[in-house]
Amino acid sequence: MSRAFFRALEQSPAGSCFALESMLCQLSFDSQGLIPVITQCAESGEVLMMAWMNAQSLRQTLDTGRMTYWSRSRQQLWAKGETSGHIQQLEEMRIDCDGDALLCRVTQQGPACHTGRRHCFYYSIEHSDSAECPDSTESLKSRVRVTASVPESK
Repeated sequence: MSRAFFRALEQSPAGSCFALESMLCQLSFDSQGLIPVITQCAESGEVLMMAWMNAQSLRQTLDTGRMTYWSRSRQQLWAKGETSGHIQQLEEMRIDCDGDALLCRVTQQGPACHTGRRHCFYYSIEHSDSAECPDSTESLKSRVRVTASVPESK
């Protein structure tokens, strides 16, 4: 990754174009060869999930138009929806200002989360002066609330 590369682009006017390969080779992958990806619903703007890509999954996503990630737990490529049918079709990919994160806007078929929920961000941290939580005996200023139920099986 060349921070200088992205810094040099900061003043580029809207509508400027750059070669894809020159941008991809400047991305900042971590020591395990991964880059974080935020996946967002292209229609609503809702954040669906966060996952990781390596260079191969990034290339496969761009080549096929279907989201492919790197599974850190299985240590293999993970084509979203491969087994569940909950496919994510890539509509737009964006690179952040430092080249160290990606935003993918997708059309989601079915739920994005493995729990069956629409998205993976269903725990909400709430803060108040007197947060009471019926599932805890602790006196808290903050609590975590589940904001979406698991869908009932058909």
